[in-house]
Amino acid sequence: MMAGCLAGSAQGQAAGPEPMKLHVGDTAPEFKLQYFDGHDLKDVHLSDYRGKKNIVLAFYIFAFTGG
Repeated sequence: MMAGCLAGSAQGQAAGPEPMKLHVGDTAPEFKLQYFDGHDLKDVHLSDYRGKKNIVLAFYIFAFTGG
């Protein structure tokens, strides 16, 4: 029953732009993220580091969520 509800709600949404497709070796597109420095949320842009440092971006699902 739940699967039918999910499928029905997805049909009513308008099609958005097609997601980007990156391949190994592609240059990363510009992006902005926010991070918490212990006091405030701060913005960081990939362009702040491009050509200056190597960047590693890692995602930890459920990190700091108690789940």
